Amino acid sequence: MTKLRQRMIEDMQLRGLSEKTQESYLRSVRQLTEHFHKAPDQISEEELRQYFLYLKNVRQVSHSSCTVALCGIKFFYVRTLRQEWPTLELVRSPREKTLPVVLSVAEVGQILRCVRRMKYRVCLGTLYSCGLRLKEGLHLQVADIDSDRLQIHVRQGKGGKDRYVPLPERTLQMLRLYWVTHRHSKWLFPLATGELPQSMATKPMHPSGVQRAFRAACQESGIQKHATVHTLRHSWATHMLEAGVNLRIIQACLGHCSPNTTAIYTHLTRKAEVPAVTAINQVLDEIQW
Repeated sequence: MTKLRQRMIEDMQLRGLSEKTQESYLRSVRQLTEHFHKAPDQISEEELRQYFLYLKNVRQVSHSSCTVALCGIKFFYVRTLRQEWPTLELVRSPREKTLPVVLSVAEVGQILRCVRRMKYRVCLGTLYSCGLRLKEGLHLQVADIDSDRLQIHVRQGKGGKDRYVPLPERTLQMLRLYWVTHRHSKWLFPLATGELPQSMATKPMHPSGVQRAFRAACQESGIQKHATVHTLRHSWATHMLEAGVNLRIIQACLGHCSPNTTAIYTHLTRKAEVPAVTAINQVLDEIQW
């Protein structure tokens, strides 16, 4: 490991960035150095300018990819090298106004029934029924389950925030049945390896296994939507909104800071459109064509 890389890691740790964010930032700087075949502290501001033009015009990267690249590279030059370059303030990528994929209730059930292994089916079922992110679900501990209050304590979610989410009774029963198969003292979803059984695992399951199981279930179910594990979270929020749950409550359960983030689900539910459709039909009935 180079001294610059180590210094950047230390700076990110002092800044309190999550491990995932640190990995993304390091990858952004590494891709920059690979593009020019030189150390990052040897790259000029003009080269940096040309690199972002390359990302935008040649590779045509998405808004999110460009933002990650900018944030990582900007952190390195501004925080680690202490270089205030105007180019880093100039780069912006237009935000893409896309809507997430959402599964119907029937489609969620169809996919979950196609998940063959119990540990993946229980994990995916928990993610959906509680509106959790994949990492949040995998890191659930036995102590996080409050069976009396029917709540889950989500620890250190996105942004390092804790929150409580409702725990459906059916999900509680499913978790209990699965826990009996391994009886791990800490993790609800322990990692099983060839060397250690689940009951002695030192860490939770890896995300890649859950993602592979979900993709295989989607393929077997015949559903053509471009769904991912995170689609279950979007679907849960949409289904709760359709069921009449207040948007503020959904916001709290999802752990969103801004209600604007949660408001996107109002564009995904058809039930919210019914009053508008009824009204326009009534207006058109009074119009003579």
